[in-house]
Amino acid sequence: MKRLSLPNQIFIGLFLGIIVGLIFGPKARYIEFVGTIFIRLITMIVVPLVFFSLSLGTASLGDIKKLGRVGLKTLIYFTLTTAIAIIIGLVLANLFQPGSGLNAGTKQELLKNYQQPAQNKIAALEEKPSLISVLINIVPINPIKAMAEGEMLQVIFIALIFGLCLTLIPSEKSRPLINFFEGANEAVLQMVNLVMKLAPYGVLALLASIIGQFGLGILLTLLKYVLVTILGLAIHGFIVDGFLVRFLGRMKPIKFFRGISEAMLIAFSTSSSNATIPVALECLDELKVKKEYSSFVVPLGATINMDGTALYQGVAAIFIAQIYGIHLTLGAQATIVLMALLASVGTAGVPGAGMIMLAMVLKQIGVPLEGVALILGIDRLLDMCRTTVNMIGNMASSVIIHNLEEKKPAGY
Repeated sequence: MKRLSLPNQIFIGLFLGIIVGLIFGPKARYIEFVGTIFIRLITMIVVPLVFFSLSLGTASLGDIKKLGRVGLKTLIYFTLTTAIAIIIGLVLANLFQPGSGLNAGTKQELLKNYQQPAQNKIAALEEKPSLISVLINIVPINPIKAMAEGEMLQVIFIALIFGLCLTLIPSEKSRPLINFFEGANEAVLQMVNLVMKLAPYGVLALLASIIGQFGLGILLTLLKYVLVTILGLAIHGFIVDGFLVRFLGRMKPIKFFRGISEAMLIAFSTSSSNATIPVALECLDELKVKKEYSSFVVPLGATINMDGTALYQGVAAIFIAQIYGIHLTLGAQATIVLMALLASVGTAGVPGAGMIMLAMVLKQIGVPLEGVALILGIDRLLDMCRTTVNMIGNMASSVIIHNLEEKKPAGY
């Protein structure tokens, strides 16, 4: 009998996780440790993989001008697609009015049940540094500490500087170090292959725990909001990104989505962009995207490019405002676009980071911050969906940057 492919195994794990969560309810949390171990294993690999692969990718670009050109194209692409995502969310929220049908009793029940977790998120917002502080903190004081604590923007900065310096020294001196990095990078990728054998079991445990804790009741209560959000995510992830891959990346969307399916499933099940980086790089390698581009774009995108999360900000902000009867002018909605763009920079690629971003947006447009409690119960399930779209965007950008630089599609 032919062995099932890993994406199929993960899909079965997702299905069984839902069944186990519905059958055992809160008791499903007893197997959550399996999923936690899986996430810790794959997260353990992220820092060395980003450092080695991004250093190699930068060194292989060959010169400072090419690095600057690739970096500028990447940042422009990230900004434009994130803005498109937010606008899609705002248009759908204004069109379908997801907050118009929630009765007062349900509103009070949600506020009561999730008030304390919401307060914790708001407290985290108060501790969030300003944009200027984020820019300053990109430069680490202690590189070893930055790697030990998984500060991804700082790790990316170190890798970029190190890779750049490898191109500036004589090749006879840089070659031995590059050979070492190539060997280390291959070893880390082999670790990814080993860890991924646990993926179906980790996915099953994680999803069973989530469904067991929250059930489907909260999903039904906020069904209109959930459907509008998922519709927006589907439009951006599959239609917008598919269109861009086809016309800017010159790759058939079917080939692209089939090639990245494994990374999409990992993003969905872990709700973590950082944890998906190793798998995303493997998928892009199989699609014949040059490592010098994927190793640069994907780690950077996992930290600052969050199309799915940005789209969610737009829908959620309108939803909460509608429930409170607050009319948001075009100016206020333009503020949502700007704030969501700024908030996405430096936001950690970990589960739940989008909620802190949302609190920032609500604060700026004058919507009560306690409104976060209205959607907190359903946030983890939507987090899985928006993280998937985040990573689709990062992988699509790698394909596109490859084509723009090489003037021929990946796999040509």
